[in-house]
Amino acid sequence: MPSIEQLTCFVIAAEAGSFSAAARQLGKVQSAVSTAINNLEIDANVVLFDRSSRSPVLTEAGHVLLKSARTVLHSHHEFNAHAASLSNSKETSLCIAIEQNISAPVLLTVLTRFAETFPYITLELLDPGSGDVAELVRSNRADIGLMIEQEYYPQGFSFRGIGHSRVIAVAAPDFPLALKQQITHADLRQYRQIVGRSLDPDNQMHERHTISPQVWLSESPFVILDMLGAKLGWAFLHEAVVREKLQSAELVVLDLVYQQADILQGIDLIWTENRTLGKAGQWLLQQLQSLRFGE
Repeated sequence: MPSIEQLTCFVIAAEAGSFSAAARQLGKVQSAVSTAINNLEIDANVVLFDRSSRSPVLTEAGHVLLKSARTVLHSHHEFNAHAASLSNSKETSLCIAIEQNISAPVLLTVLTRFAETFPYITLELLDPGSGDVAELVRSNRADIGLMIEQEYYPQGFSFRGIGHSRVIAVAAPDFPLALKQQITHADLRQYRQIVGRSLDPDNQMHERHTISPQVWLSESPFVILDMLGAKLGWAFLHEAVVREKLQSAELVVLDLVYQQADILQGIDLIWTENRTLGKAGQWLLQQLQSLRFGE
């Protein structure tokens, strides 16, 4: 019968795209991952990966069995979490990572109720930049995360969409682009774009909204606001970040002729099956799931 270790190596290798990448994620040597997958193939009497190219590619059977492997691992994590929740351990603290692009005031009602319900629990709030929340949850630095959605979450993550955030193009009112009407894609490319990105060098999600060949990058949307105020460029930013600057007329929304609809990005609540939440954590997770951003 396949072991949990074998199934884990199989799933991570399939998701990471190589045995070496899976080994790095699992903290193992590559030979250990290769051996685990080879033994799994022998036990199952099926070839899971085509190794004829530089990187292993899932076979047809591998694609089918990957779903089953994920189901088994999910059940395993659920069992461990349930068993841990029945222990006598008590929570003394909780940590929430809230991406800087998300409007924190929406959370105040939930946090107020949490303070009344669990007055002796220490609550820590982190405000990482774009794309860094998932890593804080994965590494157990944070128990729960609120972040702009991403296309892919690692094995073991759970998530729920709780609304959306509007992304708008902005600049200082006297920046050259702001003086134009009906701004085209070509117009945007003529000026420096300041782009928010993750601290993780492998995270390239920022490239989705990168238009100009002249780019400056920053992990903090608030540093970007300062650079916009200094007329160093223009940027796409989340409405929650720029709202006050727009109200004070320190920034203006660029009149994009080619943008026929708002750019909306989903907001996800994330947690991991590998970390057990006690009574306070489960309460907080349930309350956060009821929030609706952007409505």
